[in-house]
Amino acid sequence: MSEKLIKELTDIINHYNYKYYVLDQPDISDFEYDKLLRKLENLETKFPEFALSNSPTKRVGGSVLKGFKKVKHDIQMSSLSDVFDFEELKTFDQRVKKEIGDCEYVVERKIDGLSVSLEYQDGKFVRGSTRGDGYIGEDITNNLMTIKSIPLKLFCNVKYLEVRGEVYIPKKDFIELNDKQEALDEKPFANPRNAAAGSLRQLDSSITASRNLSIFVFNIQQIDGIALKTHSEALEYLKKCGFKTSPHYYICSNIEQAIDAIKEIGEQRGENEYDIDGAVVKVNDLLKREQLGQTSKYPKWATAYKYPAEQKETIIEDIVIQIGRTGVLTPKAKLKAVRIAGSTISNATLHNLDYIKEKDIKIGDFVIIQKAGDIIPEVVASIKEKRDGSQRDFVMPMRCPICNSPVEKEEDKAAYRCTGIECPAKQFRSIVHFTSRNAMNIDGLGPALVDKFLKEGYIKTISDIYYLKDYKEKLMNLEGLGEKSILNLINSIEDSKNRDLNKLIFGFGIRNIGQRAAKLLELNFKNLDDIAKTSSEKLEEIDEFGHIMSDNLIEFFKNPQSKHLISKLKQVNVNMDSRSYGLKKQGIFDNKILVLTGTLSSYSRNEAKKIIEDNGGKISSSVSKKTDFIVVGEEAGSKLKKAQKLNIKILDEKQFNEIIGEKDD
Repeated sequence: MSEKLIKELTDIINHYNYKYYVLDQPDISDFEYDKLLRKLENLETKFPEFALSNSPTKRVGGSVLKGFKKVKHDIQMSSLSDVFDFEELKTFDQRVKKEIGDCEYVVERKIDGLSVSLEYQDGKFVRGSTRGDGYIGEDITNNLMTIKSIPLKLFCNVKYLEVRGEVYIPKKDFIELNDKQEALDEKPFANPRNAAAGSLRQLDSSITASRNLSIFVFNIQQIDGIALKTHSEALEYLKKCGFKTSPHYYICSNIEQAIDAIKEIGEQRGENEYDIDGAVVKVNDLLKREQLGQTSKYPKWATAYKYPAEQKETIIEDIVIQIGRTGVLTPKAKLKAVRIAGSTISNATLHNLDYIKEKDIKIGDFVIIQKAGDIIPEVVASIKEKRDGSQRDFVMPMRCPICNSPVEKEEDKAAYRCTGIECPAKQFRSIVHFTSRNAMNIDGLGPALVDKFLKEGYIKTISDIYYLKDYKEKLMNLEGLGEKSILNLINSIEDSKNRDLNKLIFGFGIRNIGQRAAKLLELNFKNLDDIAKTSSEKLEEIDEFGHIMSDNLIEFFKNPQSKHLISKLKQVNVNMDSRSYGLKKQGIFDNKILVLTGTLSSYSRNEAKKIIEDNGGKISSSVSKKTDFIVVGEEAGSKLKKAQKLNIKILDEKQFNEIIGEKDD
């Protein structure tokens, strides 16, 4: 009975996946879909012997690899030659005609993503790989399995099939992904292609699964037992097999019709939910393709037409400030509305003050704008000759326009940042940091749940976390949450009230006050109130504390928002007393600088770091002449080589355990 139910659920969920991710025709709500998937997961946990190879549960990822294996491509995955105007395209057509005479062309959108190979044996997905250099790629099967538009089992009966496709990230998901990168203080992706490539090359496939990637399959590389005459016929065959294929392709009788198709695709660029960087023109007849062959780099039967970036002139009517989730102030140009690349543009980011100065942009300027990567509007240049004296310089505000807290410029960076810990614009980032493992370690309250609670209005500031228990019944009714997960979360929140003082200090996210500084403060002060009342002179007496750290700390405690937050946390009995005051240990690593490299089998990086610091040592991220020891785990790299050159004492894991008094099993 269980085996039959698992098969039925697998088939039903795969059908819904195909309708949603391939045909864009959802048949079921997300809530109902999640319930079915959870039911299947529970059954597979109880009866793992009945789980199928094409189970949708395999798409969540989770296995972590040490590296990618190399894959040799039987059929070269060639890149395409580029043309940049229609005259060059006509020259391509003349070369083709000279070899094979008149022919049909297929024109497709050139999706801007990462090219991959998918291999199927007896209809089952067995391997996926990157293009690499065209001859040798990397095996990324685990990551590709997480992409829901890639069929794990084909509808068609074919002994062996290899197809080529382009993995991409939809525009809206790219924007959301960069919002999350910013919120987590991580570098945003430059464009959707970089985002797709970076996502596919994750050693942890669960990260790939979270990126919402998709694919368009555009070519058959190899097929066993099926005879196809044209590329358009092959695309239709691939559709029947269950693939998401090149969208809206055109069959053209001659190059003039191909040019018309390219123009039409160009006019629709801004309306696509995916990014394109051109249009591809291919000979349709597969036999004629073989006759044409290819050069060492490119097929002679295809070329890519690259669209120029569409630019328009408009006026900057004003420059306003947008506060990001990390508190960074970003200038944004309010434009006189203009239509470009298929959409109406009235705003454009100006990045930072240095960007404005470099491009000499003023309020009231006539400017040239374009869409970077067909997605993000940007100001290319100001038109200085059109100035009439009414233009004015932009001045960065010294107080946050949202919460009126002081704004500070980051040292050696272009960014200006709001210092208010309760600023509404930066609450997501503040709460995510406060609840993170190295801070208050509230298990179960990750970025996705923080975002959900903020949107639902259950929390607005950090202190609201401690009142979530009042909404227990309502939280259990939120999509994707259940009674057990909410009870676990509430227990974890309650447990966090008893964390060490250094965890709370680090959780505040004070500029330049990291984990080490927070621990030093706990060693040197009885409680948080004593820290808040201290002077910069007293702080700078602490070893490793400089004037920048002390200034940032004092400014934090002066801020009315910080005082309000601390008061609210006191009301819910969050610990504010030091348990380590005066316990300045004399450790085996006293005044020694250590570097960690490679993977330790007995400890995580943070655990090893804590052991060293608890024994009086200091951690450095780089090897230098000042380094006393380097602790080496598996797959140590360049740091080990540098340490060997500098004759620095090297400790393997066994030696490290012996020094700290741990037995090596």
